[in-house]
Amino acid sequence: MEERRRTSSSQTLAVATVFADGDVPDHIQEMSEDEAALAALGYKQEFKREFSAWTTFAVSFAVMGLLPSIASTMWFGIGYASMAELASSMPTSGGLYYAAAVLAGPKYGPLAAWITGWSNWFVQVTGPPSVDYGCASMILAAASIMNPEYVPQNYQTFLLTLLIMIAHGCISSMPTLWIANFNSVGTVVNILCLCITIVVIPAAATTTPRFRPSASAWGIQNSTDWPDGVAVLMSFLSIIWTMSGYDASFHLAEECSNAAIATPRSIVMTAASGSVLGFVLNALIAYTIVDVDAAMGSELGQPFAAYLQQILPRNVALAVLAMTIVCAFSMGQGCMVAASRVAFAYARDGCFGPLLSGPLKRVSRRTRTPVNAVWFNAGVGVLLLLLIFGGPAIDAIFSIGALAAYIAFTTPIFIKVAFVGGRFRRGPWHLGRLSQPSGVAACAFILVMMPVLCFPAYRGENLTLVDMNWTCLVYGAPMTFILVWFWVNAHKWFKGPKINIEHHMLHLGLVGVEGIEPGADAKQVDIERASESKTPPA
Repeated sequence: MEERRRTSSSQTLAVATVFADGDVPDHIQEMSEDEAALAALGYKQEFKREFSAWTTFAVSFAVMGLLPSIASTMWFGIGYASMAELASSMPTSGGLYYAAAVLAGPKYGPLAAWITGWSNWFVQVTGPPSVDYGCASMILAAASIMNPEYVPQNYQTFLLTLLIMIAHGCISSMPTLWIANFNSVGTVVNILCLCITIVVIPAAATTTPRFRPSASAWGIQNSTDWPDGVAVLMSFLSIIWTMSGYDASFHLAEECSNAAIATPRSIVMTAASGSVLGFVLNALIAYTIVDVDAAMGSELGQPFAAYLQQILPRNVALAVLAMTIVCAFSMGQGCMVAASRVAFAYARDGCFGPLLSGPLKRVSRRTRTPVNAVWFNAGVGVLLLLLIFGGPAIDAIFSIGALAAYIAFTTPIFIKVAFVGGRFRRGPWHLGRLSQPSGVAACAFILVMMPVLCFPAYRGENLTLVDMNWTCLVYGAPMTFILVWFWVNAHKWFKGPKINIEHHMLHLGLVGVEGIEPGADAKQVDIERASESKTPPA
């Protein structure tokens, strides 16, 4: 969108993407560009903007955590740009939830925000325990490699995971600049460890030959009861869960300077780097793994550790596993930060109900971070970790993250594509003519994948309670309760994102965008669209 400059007697303020003429918040002369943009979206500045484009990317990349993600979800299988466009237009901590409410309009906005918000919170709240569970499992697998007689017990995995989550909660409660610096260092270490692993695996492999034939590496080894095509789609769970981290940048928008540009760039950087490096690592594993069944059924209880033990000398395998553990720790901390910002943003609008929303939306005066939200998520995560004692049921925290992520990611994109179309008010970063096709492609892929994520590996007489895919129950049961709660009671008090700073956006800007009342302010909207069309895509 074109950059409009508003001049006061004291300063000249350039505000991109959100202000139509007459939409200026009161006291705008005292605000920075980012604060003014946030005010126009309906919120006051509560965090310190100490994240840069790099440190925002650092958190997002850490949450994606390619090396530990692929290692943790090896059980499950050997629409990024559209979200970036939304982030540029509406850079708030609420992210997808806020976008869904704005795009759906006042009539359906609360329901769209409710579904998107709760689905996205399910993604975020399952992220830290799932990552930390994977980290703890790899630590105990390393102990088993060093002492073959040691067999990890469930209670040991639980206690170690609990300890890691407490550490992440403490780090995530620190001041914003400390968190930004921690994640910056963590991401550098993440990238270095990933690159070292990609080099070490083929260089130090002791297998003969070192690489499997391409026919084997690219072939389909189907261990399910489904046709090969369906089995390939089911293996996407690992990729979906890994790549679900790129929305973390969206949730840090209120702590990032120049958010309307830095946030979408961070999302694209995360998606692009994750796609390339993730493909390289997955291809490397496919070419070097010796025995898939042995890795999956290893007594180590961690397929990636068993894979490393297959192909590398003992000490080298332990070194690579140690690097993966370090990356997993960094990833879990990034997940905790992102989850706390989501909980804060939703509580700010009353999404958690009258009792919980008050404490969760408080920002610590000392650290200027949502400390209550951090520990609330940590507490819920600890409860989820009790699934460890349910055997394979613990796998549900991985699959629910993937399914809930897709529903949360797609809802605002679908509304934008199907109902808003050309009336969408773009930010300074946008896709131009590719906006609509990109959104359609994302929605089509997700509609195919959502049911696949709920398929069990076996069917018919081969399907047992142990092998059941519990995703539908673990996600469906609470989500059903959430929907019933909305229809019975929550619709009376939950009206979607609230306005907690005086501004003049709703009476003009959002009305025009959403098409709430056909013809309302149509002339002004047409003028703005004409101005926007002159801006080339970023």
